[in-house]
Parts: sequence; C-alpha cells; structure tokens
Amino acid sequence: MADTYVLVHGAWHTGELMEPVARHLRDRGHTVHCPTLAGNRPGDNRRTTGLTDAVASLVDYLETQDLKDVRLMGHSYGGMVISHVADQVPSRIRRLVYWNAFVPLDGESLNDLVPPHYVALFDGIAAANDGAVMLPYPIWREAFINDADAALAEKTYGWLNPHPNKTFVDKARLSTPLAAMNLGKSYINCQQDTALPHSLPWHPRLSERLGLFRLVECAGSHELCFTDPERLADAIERAGRD
Repeated sequence: MADTYVLVHGAWHTGELMEPVARHLRDRGHTVHCPTLAGNRPGDNRRTTGLTDAVASLVDYLETQDLKDVRLMGHSYGGMVISHVADQVPSRIRRLVYWNAFVPLDGESLNDLVPPHYVALFDGIAAANDGAVMLPYPIWREAFINDADAALAEKTYGWLNPHPNKTFVDKARLSTPLAAMNLGKSYINCQQDTALPHSLPWHPRLSERLGLFRLVECAGSHELCFTDPERLADAIERAGRD
C-alpha cells in the first residue's frame, strides 16, 4: 500500500540529506517529502531562529502541500519539531515516527534531555559564533557516525551546516502530552547509536513518553541515513505502516 511520508531531519542537516532514504521508500511505491526546517536553510539567521520558527516552517509545509494522512518521521532534534506539529495540526497526521529522536514533555528543552557537557560545549560554541553551533568533528566521528569508515565520516561531515543554538534552548509548549495524543506512534532505535550515552538512552528513556507505541529496532548509528539508507528506509516503513 502506498503511503505518504514526511522525513524531518535533525540538527546540522537539511532535507536534501534525507533523499537517499527517500529514494528507497519511493522505490517501494510511497510518496516522500524531505523539507528543510527554518534555521537550517541558506541565509537563515542562526542567532534569532528558534524552535517556534522551525515548527512553523513544517506546519506551513504540510499546509502548503495540503498533505494529509502523513507518516511524519523526525530524527533526533526533529523529534522536538514533530511533537509540536502533532499538537498543532493533528488532523494531517496518520502516525508519528521518532528515529532516535527527542520526545519532550511540556516545558522541557532539548538541552534538558542531553548530558550537561553537551550543553556547556554548545553554549560556548554558540557564544563565539553569533548563536550558531557546529558539531565538533571528533564527536561526529566517534559518537554520531561510529559505524562508518573514516572516508565516509569525513565526506558526510562536510555536508553539515551550522545549527541555531536557540532551538536547543527553547522550551517545548505542548497543550497535550504525547502519550495522550490520539495518534499512532512508533519509535525506531538504532542499537549502536551513542550520540547520547547509553546511560542516558534514547530507548526506553525517551520512547516510553509516547505512551502506547510500536518499537522498531535495527543495527546502526545515529547517522544510519548515511551509512545504510536502505536499512533505515526498511525500518521507517515498518514503523510507519498501520
């Protein structure tokens, strides 16, 4: 059965970087959109763009494209965004899919959900770069894309763009907890993902906030979109189906 997927990228990424995954889903007959959020577009002001702006850009995309019955997938930081979109336009969404993504409670920021050393590091980088954060390469290589060889790690790092730190600081504003939303929900957990330490895991620490949800697990790092896009497409399809 053909479904409609919207793949929402994480921090430092763009929608274009989700296209290798999208192509595998399209080969299976699905319609796939890969928008780029406000804050990660060329020319966006990284100092002033916040979480509200990123959310508004995705709501606008869904409405402009008149997308309905959407399987809305968010990766990492993208989980913060899709959580708000589900709160604002639930009638357009068939199922939420979180891929190693943040699941906020009302009043929480992304920074509330990561280790303190990340917060201090990113705040320091942002202070020196007019609000923009670039992920240091050693963290990318060791914790984000640990299943790649050196050549792929270096190549993909060159595709990343500075991210607005304000989106990490801004607090979630949700009128309904995710667990209470009357939507299908799934969580994809890549088992070798160490972007967050396994002492503060993505699953079940964050996934269980969804209430009733479907768990899909597979091998891979935080950046499976680069290291094995076909495997990720398979996981997304399994997570997204009714």
